[in-house]
Amino acid sequence: MPALPLDELQLTERDPKTGKMRTLPALHPEIKADRSFVLYRPPPLARDPASVEEFLERAKFIADDLNWLLALPHDKFWCQVIFDETLHKCLDSYLRFAPRKFDGALDCHPEVSDMQRGLHRSVFLTFLRMSTHKESKDHFITPSVFGEIIYNNFLFDIPKILDLCVLFGKGNGVLLQKMIGNIFTQQPSYFGDLDETLPTVLQVFNNILQQCGLQCEGASAEPQKLEEKVNVTPGNMPLQELKDIVLYLCDTCTTLWAFLDIFPLACQTFQKHEFCYRLASFYELAVPELEAAIKKRHYEDNSVFADLWRRISHSRKKMIEAFHILINQACLQPILESSCENIQPFIEEFLQIFTSVLQERRFLRDYDKLYPVEDDVSLLQQASSTLDETRTAYILQAVESAWEGVDRKKAQVIKDPTPEAASNGASAILDRTAEDTEGLRAGYVSEDECAGAAAAPIARVSGVELDSLISQVKDLLPDLGEGFILACLEEYSYNAEQVINNILEEKLEPYLDKLDRTMQRQLKPDPTPLVTSRYNVFQNDEFDVFSRDSVDVSRIQKGKRREKETTRSLLDDKRLVAEQKERYSQYSLVVEELPVQQGEAQLYGEDYEDEYDDTYDGNQVGANDADSDDELISRRPFTIPQVLRTKGQEEGQEEEEEDEEEEEEAEKERTKDHFVQDPAVLRERAEARRLAFLARKGYKHDNSAVVGNVKGHGQNRETVQERRKKEANKSTRANHNRRAMADRKRSKGMIPS
Repeated sequence: MPALPLDELQLTERDPKTGKMRTLPALHPEIKADRSFVLYRPPPLARDPASVEEFLERAKFIADDLNWLLALPHDKFWCQVIFDETLHKCLDSYLRFAPRKFDGALDCHPEVSDMQRGLHRSVFLTFLRMSTHKESKDHFITPSVFGEIIYNNFLFDIPKILDLCVLFGKGNGVLLQKMIGNIFTQQPSYFGDLDETLPTVLQVFNNILQQCGLQCEGASAEPQKLEEKVNVTPGNMPLQELKDIVLYLCDTCTTLWAFLDIFPLACQTFQKHEFCYRLASFYELAVPELEAAIKKRHYEDNSVFADLWRRISHSRKKMIEAFHILINQACLQPILESSCENIQPFIEEFLQIFTSVLQERRFLRDYDKLYPVEDDVSLLQQASSTLDETRTAYILQAVESAWEGVDRKKAQVIKDPTPEAASNGASAILDRTAEDTEGLRAGYVSEDECAGAAAAPIARVSGVELDSLISQVKDLLPDLGEGFILACLEEYSYNAEQVINNILEEKLEPYLDKLDRTMQRQLKPDPTPLVTSRYNVFQNDEFDVFSRDSVDVSRIQKGKRREKETTRSLLDDKRLVAEQKERYSQYSLVVEELPVQQGEAQLYGEDYEDEYDDTYDGNQVGANDADSDDELISRRPFTIPQVLRTKGQEEGQEEEEEDEEEEEEAEKERTKDHFVQDPAVLRERAEARRLAFLARKGYKHDNSAVVGNVKGHGQNRETVQERRKKEANKSTRANHNRRAMADRKRSKGMIPS
């Protein structure tokens, strides 16, 4: 039979008090084992033997208890997780006090580091099993009941989920995404809790601004009292208070970024509270003030300055990345995945967000440095043909104006590599969590160093820009020489912040440590003279005497060049006529044989030529011409003299002669070239063709009746009828009714009478 889920499973056991058999549900408080979990405390800051021994003993208790818990069967594990309050407090204490990667540098004992790595792995495995409702086909919990169990018993809540992301997200992103996705899927009420938590997160930003003597727009609706005069600023507050504010800011920004990176579906909930606008406004107000306060303050220990600068830089980067995740998930990703009909709301959301943050110039510069706004706008232009070009141009222009007066450099964005899926289960992936926590001091610095190692080579900086970078480092570390600073800048890709951090932490490259820190900058003379180093539009042309030894003097002309070939000179030039005359003169020479000179035998060879056209060689050209030689030498035909002819012979002879004359005339007409024919002949032929056509149609026009008799002798009836008919029908032909039309115009007054 199929296995029942754990929430429906009933267990039969003997009652220890009465000894009778009883039936209990599998999830019952009495099944829970009596075991007390101790609270977690962070590793000691110093290598004090007593503190180290206390931490190791406490951590060993927790690790043993968690390993025992993970080894329990499915039903007993969930009974212990649900009903053991000490377990809840133990796990909660670890999430609260476990060291983050951005925490201060700790000089930990090797045993402490090993114990911390093991405990870190056990805690993650515990939360991983707590977020899984189905371990196998026989051991599972109904999904709806699982959601109620974790929600009603507070096994997971929004603060715990945020801490899980920041602690375990670096090396176990894939597993953590499945964990949190399953939690929100089985219990959608967590979305409501997240929505109620965000005002508290925004209040954290307002509290930081109030502590710094700043005020965010819309942060407080209450008017400020007169006696509450704000005098505290980041520049004059105590150092410890400044350190607390920077640490608080770093913790908040890193936690938010880690949560959004692991669970992007939460971006919609964040955007309901206008989180992008509030984040940009906070960035614009707080970051410049805190940076200025950190730079201007005098420190007895340079490591304090290095730690504060690392934290504020880390906070800046995480705020920018969180903003980008919100933009990408709320606007850009739906545009790439949706059809053309559904992208308009997301485009409008993108334009609305950037329009609201255009006044935050410092934030715009830093965001555009990491994620160019122009690329996002280009994506929108490719996705939609109806994009409002006016708004996009306004946004791009505002971004460009934010860079005015600032050297614009493209940042190298190095994304965290996606963790590979392990083939041998969760334990193989969890082995990397120990590596993530190793070296708490180098936890944050490793990110920047890896970015610098994987980045593309940066172009060499020189001139005013290099002097600015050197002065930036020298303002904070005035005892260093410019030569030493220049060597450090060349090593660290001209990143002034990284140079300052590595100098203060004494983490320079070995060859840099060997250099004299007071070494001055050696100004190298320019090996190329001024003449060879100049560049203009005439560089390397035909008249550049600096790049070539010889110049064509004939091409040089002082003043306007006189044209030699005028119209008269062209007319007087008879060279072409002489050439043509010589060519045509050859046609007047007729020779029987062409003498062949020595050496021209190949040109006039007697051999058979394949290319010769012998098509008409057999025709006797001119044999039948009228002016042939045979006609001249042949005798005339015999004719009888006219006086000797009889009458009949004369008539026959005349007829024959007339026929011959007609034939000769016809032959002449046929052989005559009518290139330009006589117009009279053409008219006669046309008239003949017309009469022939009318004759075929049976029409015979007789104009004799219309002409009639001579004037004065009277006309007959037929002539009168024909004239009347002609007068009536002449309007059908052109130019025959001029009198009638003239009378009509005159009657209309168009022609003066």
